Amino acid sequence: MPKIKTRRAAAKRFQLTGSGKYRRRRQNMRHILTKKSPGRKMRLGQATLVDQSNEKAVRRMLPNG
Repeated sequence: MPKIKTRRAAAKRFQLTGSGKYRRRRQNMRHILTKKSPGRKMRLGQATLVDQSNEKAVRRMLPNG
């Protein structure tokens, strides 16, 4: 049997936490930042967990953890 390959794009975007969940970065932090409030930009800079509805898809893209 061949080895299972990891999707490299997903490996660069998601990180497995100690509790077995996946961490991701938030969107909307690349450009057009002038109209966003400082508090909103602060929250966008923080990482968050992948939603439960998308976790199965992420796990399928990252079979080796």
